[in-house]
Amino acid sequence: MKKSVSYLCELAGVSRSGYYDWLKAAQLRAQRDEKDQLDIELIREIFISKKEKVGVLQIKMIMENDYSSVMNHKKIRRLMAKYNLVTKVRKANPYRKMAKATHEHRSCPNLLNREFNQEEPGKVLLTDITYLY
Repeated sequence: MKKSVSYLCELAGVSRSGYYDWLKAAQLRAQRDEKDQLDIELIREIFISKKEKVGVLQIKMIMENDYSSVMNHKKIRRLMAKYNLVTKVRKANPYRKMAKATHEHRSCPNLLNREFNQEEPGKVLLTDITYLY
């Protein structure tokens, strides 16, 4: 029996002590899976109630504020990945982008044509406004 375990561990590429540690931790893994099931129910409830448009950090804040449940965002991310909860990402509106590009008031016509020397003082005033948003 001992030789067969050694042979199988060598075949699988794991150490014997690692295999026995894995066997001993089976009960802990089962307990963690049960706790994950309870936690994912709350996460899934929040996720579906917000129409699948909330991310990990928003779920964390909702849990803390509305459900008085504190959970690390890394655990929420792990559980969402484990149970395939993917957030819907909002797509940008292409019409808004086109409307911004076609604004006529974005640039002014060049009335001066680089003729800075005018005949009378104060006729043309120049300044740099690139610091303004």
